[in-house]
Amino acid sequence: MAHQLRGENLRFTVYDLRTGEPVPVGVTTLLPDHAVRSAEYVVMLAPEARGHGLGTQATHLTLDYAFHITNLRMVWLKVLAPNKAGIRAYEKAGFRTVGALREAGYWLGQVCDEVIMDALATDFTGPSAITPLLPS
Repeated sequence: MAHQLRGENLRFTVYDLRTGEPVPVGVTTLLPDHAVRSAEYVVMLAPEARGHGLGTQATHLTLDYAFHITNLRMVWLKVLAPNKAGIRAYEKAGFRTVGALREAGYWLGQVCDEVIMDALATDFTGPSAITPLLPS
């Protein structure tokens, strides 16, 4: 978290709108490398916000911003291999598995791989949900 609070990182608050009142339940962050127009993606959601599709929606909107507003060409992330729900959410939002760092992480005290996933601007098709909201 301390690393994310430094520099030119892009942070977005994730709100749960299911009850009518916006409730902050997490944050998404892009850690850009402007020299190569890419960024690492990080998402943190409160435990009670998980399993309702909020992570997928927040990830998709963050990718929309990354590709249509910030003009990044690639966004990547690492996720622990046993985190199947997280991997499914990332895939639904537009990420693809591209490799693994073998035995690089721990899950419930056991050594596990870290899966590397990326999303490319060229693969992110469809209209932007963000650009219509911008002033002309």
